[in-house]
Amino acid sequence: MQTSKDNQNLDLETNTSTFTINSLINAQVDFMQHWLRQQAEPLSMEAWQWFGTQPLNKYISRDNLQHLMSDWLLSQPMTAVMRKDIRDILHTVIYHPVNDNVPLSELVDDTQVETLANYVGSHEQQRNVLIHTLVGNETFADLLTQTLYHAINDFMESTLDKAGGVGKLMKLGRSSFEKATNRNLDEKLQAYLHRNIKDLTRRAEANAQAHLSNEEVARLLVTGWARIKEQPVSHLQTYLRDEPDNSSIDHIEASIQQSYNRLRVSPYLHTLAAASIDTWYDNHQTDTIATVAASLHIDEQAMTQFSTMLLPVVHDALDSPWFVAHIRQMLEAFYAQSHIKEGLALNNE
Repeated sequence: MQTSKDNQNLDLETNTSTFTINSLINAQVDFMQHWLRQQAEPLSMEAWQWFGTQPLNKYISRDNLQHLMSDWLLSQPMTAVMRKDIRDILHTVIYHPVNDNVPLSELVDDTQVETLANYVGSHEQQRNVLIHTLVGNETFADLLTQTLYHAINDFMESTLDKAGGVGKLMKLGRSSFEKATNRNLDEKLQAYLHRNIKDLTRRAEANAQAHLSNEEVARLLVTGWARIKEQPVSHLQTYLRDEPDNSSIDHIEASIQQSYNRLRVSPYLHTLAAASIDTWYDNHQTDTIATVAASLHIDEQAMTQFSTMLLPVVHDALDSPWFVAHIRQMLEAFYAQSHIKEGLALNNE
């Protein structure tokens, strides 16, 4: 900034008409810094107003966007720092205390569930997939088989232990059966349950697909949602692990990263990305920069706020040694031109 001492020196040199090139450069550097500080905000807005009227295709071509996508965004993997930030942010969001007081219904509206339920219920293929998942799921049948087997086995064991001589006789009969058939009774029981339960689930699935109406399927989904929607968001944490050597978040992030790294080098993704860019560019190439920015909710009011936020940075940059040095170098080069020296007839120090 221009100081009182600088002003005094300038006044003295002005009064005596003994300007030197160096003193003139000093005065100009001070003036430019002061002027730019005062004009930084209106200049930035005028620059935005001018830039906003320019058509997109004047400065950005289709090839520019294609190169940006393929040669920069897709060619580089996520850095270790970025991956750590993603994991830390996910951990903060998932395990934040506020999740204890927010129900699932605040994240998903009832009307969204009803819309999805009606869609699934009204499409036969999706409805049959849902019924198969709920009723005919083979994994569920296996789980039910094991549950029933353990229940029967526990009942038999506890009953035989309390039956005294009769219990011993039944155990002897069991042993004789296994020797005669060369098969373990437990295996026989499991096979029987497995065969019959799977048959029952298949029949139940067929009956459900034949007789469940669209409305009943939709009601099933809505009812299921009603049972869980008031649970806090933190209930989802029960399905995750948060241990130093076994973190669900680490596994999720690593899986996403693995998928991303595989896809980003895939010709399939590059083809779709290129086609998407072509579609977007065809829709907007004749739009002005301001029109494109407005689609991202960036208008003049937003730019004014952004400009105000950046003013401290601009002011610090204007006062920085590197800016002063560049301005001084530019002015020195200007006054070093022979015709400028001759025209001004100034004394060079």
